[in-house]
Parts: sequence; structure tokens; C-alpha cells
Amino acid sequence: MVGQSALSRQRRRSAWIFLIPALTVMGATAGWPLLRTFGFAFTDASIDQPDAGFIGLDNFRSLVEDPDWWRAVWNTFRYALVSVGLETVLGMIIALALNAHFRGRGLLRAAVLVPWAIPTIVSARLWAWMLHDVYGVINDLLLRVHLISEPLAWTAEPGLSLLAVILVDVWKTTPFMTLLLLAALQLVPTEVYEAARLDGAGPVRTFFSLTLPIIRGPLMVAIIFRMLDALRAFDLFYVLTNNSADVMSMAVYARQRMAEFGELGYSSAAASLLFLLIALFTAAYLALGRVSLDPEA
Repeated sequence: MVGQSALSRQRRRSAWIFLIPALTVMGATAGWPLLRTFGFAFTDASIDQPDAGFIGLDNFRSLVEDPDWWRAVWNTFRYALVSVGLETVLGMIIALALNAHFRGRGLLRAAVLVPWAIPTIVSARLWAWMLHDVYGVINDLLLRVHLISEPLAWTAEPGLSLLAVILVDVWKTTPFMTLLLLAALQLVPTEVYEAARLDGAGPVRTFFSLTLPIIRGPLMVAIIFRMLDALRAFDLFYVLTNNSADVMSMAVYARQRMAEFGELGYSSAAASLLFLLIALFTAAYLALGRVSLDPEA
């Protein structure tokens, strides 16, 4: 036990020695800008006057009183919950299919990853053309099969814009969830399925009684990673919705206040509140879901 304890301490020291350079670079490239953002949030700084004075919590008071901000919060969380939920379900179905043994499985696995490999801004621009109300192929197909009677303004109408963003995100990011869940499924021992088959359990019962509990940890971690990415969504909203206030995300709201209105302090407050909301959501998710990010826990 003493030897094992000494070996464990030595491994921890070695791990910290290797991590210190990476943590130093991360602190310089991410930590310092984050602290600067927090600092600007308490000032009335603008793009023209970045060295303005301290105003305390005035920016945050104005922010929480702005209905456009709360609309952006609601849009972001609704988008994140719906898109991540659909991606998890579809990713699980595809992962289960790809986990089976059949000819050409490797090629199909590679093909599934193509949407995820395309840069987000490229995907957004591609889908913007496909969803165009006059020239878009989506409206043309829907008109041909008589599902709609007239072209729909997918990226102009508030009721359709958020749906369009969600559908594009599901198309692009489902392969990412598939990849994570497929890796988790391959860790399930084959003996588990053989025992379930001998007990007469069907595929559905085997999945909910055996597979799902076994991969619960990786599944929860995959969901939280996707939620963190979805809550800071910018690219799809910016390209597909034309900065409409009705379907604006929190990240787009912060960018608009800085780039278009020049309110550096106010936009920093919005970015800081975005960071805090994501941190609170993550903490609540980890606590309620009892998720541990420590592989030894």
C-alpha cells in the first residue's frame, strides 16, 4: 500500500509537470482576455473610448432590464435544448446501427462524419442558399410533393428562422454525437449482450436495461459538451437569421452591441453574463445528473 501510494503521488506530480506548460498557455490566451472582459463590464467603455470610467453594476442593470437580452436568452436555451435533444436521440440510433457488424461499416462510419467535418460557416452559407425563399431547393422540393402551397421564408420569418437554425445544427452536429456514443458502445462487453440473449431479452429491453446504464457516464459527458457548445452558438444564428432581434442568440446579441453600437462595456457585460449562465447551467447539470468528469471516480 505504501509503495502504491508513493507511485500514485509520483504519477500526480508527473502529470502536473506535463500540464503546467499547457495551463500556462491557456491562461495567457484565454484567462487574460476573460479577465479583461470582466473588467470592461464594469465600465462605460466604447470602441472610440476604451479607457472610460468605472460605473459599477450599471451595465448589468441595463442588461437585465432589456427585453431583447431575455429574448436572446430564451432563444439560446430553446435552441440548445431542442437541438442537443434531437442530436442525442439521432446520434444514439445511428451509433447503434454503426456498432453492428456488416460489410462496408468502416466506409459508412467515415461518410457519416462528413457534415461534421464541414466548417460551420460553410455549412451555414450552404443551407442559407438551400433555404432561400425564391431560389432554394428546399422550397422547390416541398412544392413538388405538395407539402406547401407557396414558398416559405425560412430565414426571414421569426417563427421559421429558429427552426431552420435547429435543423441545420442537427444536420451538422449529429455525427459528432454519433462518434462519441459509438466509442462508448464499443466499451460495452459482448458478454453482456450474450447473457441478455440467453435470458430471452429483446433488443429494446437490452438497450434500456443494460446498454443505457452502462454508457450513462459517457452519454452525460457528451451531452454536457454539446450543451456548452450550443449555448455559445454564434455562426448559424449570424448567417441564417440576419441578426434579427426575434431570433438572436446571446453571443450574437453581445457581438451586435459591440460591433454595431460600439458599446464595449455593455457588450462585455453581456458576454460576462453569458459566461456566468453557462457556468451555472453546467454546475447544475453536473450536480443533478451526478456526473463526474474524473475517470477514476
